[in-house]
Amino acid sequence: MNRFENRVVILTGANGGFGAAAAKAFAAEGTRLVLSDLAEEPAEALTGLDPDRFVYVSGDVTEPTLHQELVATAKDRFGRLDIAVNNAGIAHPHYRMHEIPADMARKVIDIDLMGVFHALCAQIPALQNEAKAHDGCAIVNIASVAGLGGAPGLGIYAAAKHGVVGMTKTAAAENARRGIRINAVCPAFSRTPMAVDEIARSDLPTAEAETFMTRGVPMARLAEVSEVIAAILFAADPANGFMTGQAIAVDGGIGAI
Repeated sequence: MNRFENRVVILTGANGGFGAAAAKAFAAEGTRLVLSDLAEEPAEALTGLDPDRFVYVSGDVTEPTLHQELVATAKDRFGRLDIAVNNAGIAHPHYRMHEIPADMARKVIDIDLMGVFHALCAQIPALQNEAKAHDGCAIVNIASVAGLGGAPGLGIYAAAKHGVVGMTKTAAAENARRGIRINAVCPAFSRTPMAVDEIARSDLPTAEAETFMTRGVPMARLAEVSEVIAAILFAADPANGFMTGQAIAVDGGIGAI
């Protein structure tokens, strides 16, 4: 039995490493999808999805109107909304905090933090009504292990992801009695294009660059995308009905030391 049969999911950042993988995983579990990314068209990785069970809306997550459009599309096309996964985000090159350019800092905050804020503002009112009609609803915000501690070289990214964790906990507490569960998934470096491209830019051989990137991870490796997707589906699963306000670390043991 599919965990998400006929449930309707909004997913931002759908063309990225986590996004495309999450879209395929949700689709395999029986969902209908409203996917969004900045590009005009869905990525090639999404071409295998059933065209009758998903719709793609291009747009910028820093614009509040996009999130209103996604909610409206879910209801107009599929009649309801059950789950939202706020995945869109960017990182920045490694800088010491005082060296980060101000325009770069603002862009990261606008996308990674304000993008989630605008999403919650559109999604929560819609889900309040849906939760009454169905057996609860869920929001999953994609944060980072950088949102749970310091991240030397990634200071503004860490600040934005700390903000996502804070918003997640607050919104979860505010909406716990309204049938909306809100959790954050916090991955460490994972085998997505973002990490793979950074390894490729290194002056070190690939294996050495990956070892250097994961030097602080007790498991001594990158997370596989599938391992992060498993956590996202766990957080969204309607059977997981008593977990809310959590920042779920998928970090290979970083938080244990």
